[in-house]
Amino acid sequence: MSVWRQAPRTEGMNPSIIREILKLTERPGVHSLAGGLPSPDAFPIPEIREATERVLAGAPREALQYASSEGYGPLREWIAEHRTALGHPVDPDQVLITTGSQQGLDLVGKILIDTGTRVGVETPTYLGALQAFTPFGPEYVSLPSDDDGIDPRALLKIGDAPSFAYVIPNFQNPSGWLMPDGRRADLVSVARAIGMPLVEDDPYGEIWFDRPPPASLASRWPEGVLALGSFSKVLTPGFRVGYVIAPPELFPKLLQAKQAADLHTPTFTQRIVFEVLRDGLLDHHLPAVRERYARGRDAMEAALTAHMPEGSHWHRPDGGMFFWVRLPEGFDAMHLLGRAVDFGVAFVPGEAFYAGEPDRRTLRLSFVTLPPETIAEAVALLGQVIRDDG
Repeated sequence: MSVWRQAPRTEGMNPSIIREILKLTERPGVHSLAGGLPSPDAFPIPEIREATERVLAGAPREALQYASSEGYGPLREWIAEHRTALGHPVDPDQVLITTGSQQGLDLVGKILIDTGTRVGVETPTYLGALQAFTPFGPEYVSLPSDDDGIDPRALLKIGDAPSFAYVIPNFQNPSGWLMPDGRRADLVSVARAIGMPLVEDDPYGEIWFDRPPPASLASRWPEGVLALGSFSKVLTPGFRVGYVIAPPELFPKLLQAKQAADLHTPTFTQRIVFEVLRDGLLDHHLPAVRERYARGRDAMEAALTAHMPEGSHWHRPDGGMFFWVRLPEGFDAMHLLGRAVDFGVAFVPGEAFYAGEPDRRTLRLSFVTLPPETIAEAVALLGQVIRDDG
């Protein structure tokens, strides 16, 4: 008999289905369209190597020592200046460096969610946010959403306002949708009117293909929006460097929660990130990443058109990393997964991305980790599995 008594909140902790699926993709010959991973071919390895050498040559003791919980000062200043240039006035004192934006979600849960707290989420929404929030006992309110994101009017129909609504307006994970300017303005207008704060998660906003996204939600309501960002998709996820931009009244408690979690994000990686940013890397690195990912998007769109059954639905993403596919009535994506892996292709069933009743016909496909010709082959294999099942 075990002597360990686990806290009741552990009942809300579940393994990531994506991580479990990634284990399946380790089988030889499996083409994975499952992971939300940036392409390793897009990592700026020479620039990171040079920046690492500069950090170790210029400030080795400081880079390898404990540091402030708020984060590396020059990096916080860079983020504040960058966001301000995008129309969201930010003071460096509002910027908290986190160990990936996933930690930012966990900190948000710790300071904003009690058992029974009502939290509005998109339909579908990011699985990692559900994993971060659920142990704190929220009551989720699934907000009706379409290819433009949340229907702002839905905020008026959910009774008492949730403590906040969690939104990914730029190339959302998993759906790939981009919230247009008018929808953003309406969403902020309704949220302000009913006093509902917004948590804006933006890991994909820099990965646009034809034009930048509209102005952020935070730029429209700075005091009512907490913003999350990350360098995982534009530089490398291995550094685990993200950030929270918080209204001043929230920052102290976020900082205390951060201190209790890990004292501070690794100083060494923060300094390397700043070195590559200060050299203007993103100005010449991101266009190449966008071009690479757009080729993958185009290859997947063509393959879906050729191989998905009649009655399937998807929309062409203008950035990010994902297609969100809804199969015709009668299909169950989770049921298809095992056969698909046996056939040599993996994807993520959509049901994991719903806080409420899932649409079991949905699946998420990533177009950034495989070359275009392999994407075409993988989608063709997937199409054959679906046709055989139908």
